[in-house]
Amino acid sequence: MIKQVERTTKHYKKLINVLGKKNVRYKIESPLDFIHIATNGVSAVVIKNFRNYFNISREDTALMLNVSSPTLYRWISANKNLDRNYSVLLFELTDLFLYGADVFNSKENFIKWLNLPNTALGGLEPQNLIEVPAGISKVKDIIGRIEHGVYS
Repeated sequence: MIKQVERTTKHYKKLINVLGKKNVRYKIESPLDFIHIATNGVSAVVIKNFRNYFNISREDTALMLNVSSPTLYRWISANKNLDRNYSVLLFELTDLFLYGADVFNSKENFIKWLNLPNTALGGLEPQNLIEVPAGISKVKDIIGRIEHGVYS
């Protein structure tokens, strides 16, 4: 149990570093903290930090957030505070990508896996599920199965 707690703490510290300590000023101990932080307002700059860390295009990021690419550009340029739902979604995406990179031993391997058809997902590419409600949790479940060797 202690090892899992240490791993979780380390994971959330990394999440804060990826999005920027300046932008995420609160401690994260669980995914529920995403909601509390998002309610207080998060700068759109976190989107840029997410994109840069994982080397993801603005277009792909826009698809994952269900907005247009020009909208992302405007949000970041204006240093706008994100709406709560977009903030939570970005935290969840960052959480997923860090978890995937950890399980697949690199960001690049995880991103390649995201774009491959997956039999456990009915032949869909995991990337396609990220874009729909509850898709992130389904992809995260598959990664968990892979991590624990019960992937079918």
